[in-house]
Amino acid sequence: MTGPGDPTVAAAPGAGPGGAGTGGTAGVPPLGDAPGSAPAGTAPAGAGGERPSLGDLIGNVTQDLSALVRQEVELAKAELTQSAKRAGRGSGMLAGAGVAGHFVLLFLSIALWWALAHPLGHAWSALVVAVIWGVIAAVLALRGRSELQRVKGAPRTAETVKKIPNALKGDEEANHE
Repeated sequence: MTGPGDPTVAAAPGAGPGGAGTGGTAGVPPLGDAPGSAPAGTAPAGAGGERPSLGDLIGNVTQDLSALVRQEVELAKAELTQSAKRAGRGSGMLAGAGVAGHFVLLFLSIALWWALAHPLGHAWSALVVAVIWGVIAAVLALRGRSELQRVKGAPRTAETVKKIPNALKGDEEANHE
C-alpha cells in the first residue's frame, strides 16, 4: 500500500515540495490510471499480481506527455500575451514622451530665436537656430550610420544552424573541422 511517505508517490511529476500542481502541471493527476491507484509499473494492492501491459504503460506516458505539452503551450501563450500587453503600454508611453520632448525642443528653439532676435534681428536669429539644428542632425546621422555599419546580425546563430544537418546525420565530427 502506498502512502505519503512512499518515495514513489513523492517522486511523481507535479508533486513537488508545494504539493500536487506545482511546476506547471496543475490539474494533471500523477502517473497512473486513476487518482488513488498504484503508481504506474507496480501491481495494484490486493490484485492477483497483474501488472499493466507495456501498451498501457506507453499509453499512460503518452497521455501524460501530451497533457504536459498542452499545458506548457498554454502557459507560454499566457506569458507572451501578458508581455505583449506590457510592451504595448510601455511603447505608447515612450511615444508620448517623444511627442512631449519634441514640443520641449520646439519651444526652446522658439525661445532661442526670440532671444537672439534683439541683437541680430529675426531673420538672422532664425538662421542661427536652424544651423544649430542642422549641426545636431548631421552629428546624429553620422553616429547612427556608423552604429548601423557595426551590426553583424546573428553570426553565432547562423554558425550553429549550419551544424544542424551534420548533427541530424550523426556526423557531429564534421562540425569541428
